[in-house]
Amino acid sequence: QVQLVESGGGLVQPGGSLRLSCAASRNIFDFNSMGWYRQAPGKQRELVADINVGGVTNYADSVKGRFTISRDNAENTVFLQMNTLEPEDTATYYCYARILRNYNWGPGTQVTVSS
Repeated sequence: QVQLVESGGGLVQPGGSLRLSCAASRNIFDFNSMGWYRQAPGKQRELVADINVGGVTNYADSVKGRFTISRDNAENTVFLQMNTLEPEDTATYYCYARILRNYNWGPGTQVTVSS
């Protein structure tokens, strides 16, 4: 069973930055991809960014140029650097790790962007 532990959420003012971390309980190269989804109140969960085993990254249009996904292979950790945050980025952010069609999820971390 895969365990994912997220950290780094919090309250930040518009224009600020946060970095989310997702530590996996096994070698991240076991996964076809890892990444982040988010869900705001009353909205569907949406993909924010992901990175596949080959290192190819993918971003939602709404975060391109502001967010960067990366990984530390030795620490089995994936990061989401979020810059120029907007109130619309407020959501619970969930890390996932996919093996074929099986998704493993972290418990989520809250990001609130507000003045």
